[in-house]
Amino acid sequence: MSKLLISSALIEQTIAVLQEGGEEICETVVFWLGKGETVNEVYRPMQRVSVDYFHLSSESMRSLMDYLKRDRRRILAQVHSHPGDAYHSKADDQWAVIRHQGALSLVLPRFARTTTLQDFPEQTATYSLSADDKWLKVRTADVVSINS
Repeated sequence: MSKLLISSALIEQTIAVLQEGGEEICETVVFWLGKGETVNEVYRPMQRVSVDYFHLSSESMRSLMDYLKRDRRRILAQVHSHPGDAYHSKADDQWAVIRHQGALSLVLPRFARTTTLQDFPEQTATYSLSADDKWLKVRTADVVSINS
């Protein structure tokens, strides 16, 4: 399994967007976009959020796909927050946007309110999609490399 390369600035941006959580404290999702294995953008899609879920409309998905095509990029990882512990829920399993073998889904606890750049790898629960369509927990540091 290869590692995604991401700058510390993009990790900080990810945390900041997830902490916003809409007008109230809610789950929020962002996508790490890029080419190859290098993340070069944190993308927040249009979404409907609540304290325990996020939803992307078909219009939001079309906008995302058009955006990706324009620069020939792809979604390298899906990153979202949970109200409590970081884990991949049954809803996360079912509604993950990325569904290819090796896809990465990262979950930050407590709406990312306690997450910092320094403890991001330890606080984040990271999952990879297996060949038999199961989300398996992996160590964040094994699949994400944060560069200054």
